[in-house]
Amino acid sequence: MHETTTLLVEVGALLLLLGLLGRLSRRFGVSPIPLYLLAGLAFGHGGLLPLAASEEFFAVGAEIGVILLLVMLGLEYSANELVGNLRSAAPAGLIDAVLNALPGFGFALLLGWGWVAAVVLGGITWISSSGVIAKVLGDLGRVGNRETPVILSVLVIEDLAMALYLPLVTALLAGVGLVKGGMALGIAVLTVVVVLVVAIRFGHLISAALSAKDPEALLLGVLGLTLLVAGIAARLQVSAAVGAFLVGIALSGPVAHHATELLSPLRDLFAAVFFVFFGLVTDPRDMPPVLLPAIVLAVVTMGTKLATGYLAARRAGIAEPGRWRAGFALMPRGEFSIVIAGLAVAAGTVEPRLAALATAYVLITVITGPMLARLPDMRWFKQRLRRRIAAQHPRPVPATD
Repeated sequence: MHETTTLLVEVGALLLLLGLLGRLSRRFGVSPIPLYLLAGLAFGHGGLLPLAASEEFFAVGAEIGVILLLVMLGLEYSANELVGNLRSAAPAGLIDAVLNALPGFGFALLLGWGWVAAVVLGGITWISSSGVIAKVLGDLGRVGNRETPVILSVLVIEDLAMALYLPLVTALLAGVGLVKGGMALGIAVLTVVVVLVVAIRFGHLISAALSAKDPEALLLGVLGLTLLVAGIAARLQVSAAVGAFLVGIALSGPVAHHATELLSPLRDLFAAVFFVFFGLVTDPRDMPPVLLPAIVLAVVTMGTKLATGYLAARRAGIAEPGRWRAGFALMPRGEFSIVIAGLAVAAGTVEPRLAALATAYVLITVITGPMLARLPDMRWFKQRLRRRIAAQHPRPVPATD
């Protein structure tokens, strides 16, 4: 009974604090994500007042938060739009992998950590945070922008690539043979293909089975289906985020519209929990020794993400302001980077400092990324961009008599 009481007090106090921080951030017109992360650092391992009883609750809530963020993104688009965007964004996905995985790979080799650690760090710097970016797009009111499908296409390609990368890196860390590694990869590929086929061909049947006229039944049905598919995907070594996103894609029509309205409050709650938990499990004392390398790596790879988004949006025919918005939006790393670092730490076969470097690196990008994402909306940035466009495309001088 005492443990339950302590849990209620800790969870209630932290959620109340998050509410106040969220109101404070909106008063000043900034994203609440950095404040949520700092709150987690203050009350996590090595923080000012560690909260031990509620850590398991926030761990589960964080998983649900990422899943809800991705299913809500999926509800914004149809299956045909997904396939079309993936086809058009495949070159951008390749550019993304080259520009963002190679810096991490090379950085680990420069530090003398070995090629296995290089593969791990390459994955950490490659993958943007779908959860953070989804929250930023919602906070800034950009979900309906023209560049948003380009951003989502890059994120989905990354998440699908993770379905192949995670089994491979797990095999490398465990030192298993080629046959077992190939089997893990085959299962991951098959799972992604099956889920995609079901979402595209039978999505209308899934929508028909969920009544949009009964809010309670719709909420329970969509939430249950999303968690079920995400859990099965994770059990098969495929990203739970991919499964959740594809559930959102599979739903259409009135069901998707009403599900969006019903799930929005839950998404906001558990998304905040996700960002707090990220800070709770981070010990601030481990980061100072690796802070300088983390800053250097963050600066380099935030620049490469900016280039990735800009090039992808330009290829899609987006105007220059949208290209900059896409580039800045892709900067944060988050949940996948931590998962990859966690696999390496659990294996115990790579450089021990990798975990602290990854944590500091992700925190830098996840705090500064949402702040930088606001730059294209600022007046001085718009004015400078207009001057640049005017200089590149000067108006013809009218002829005189």
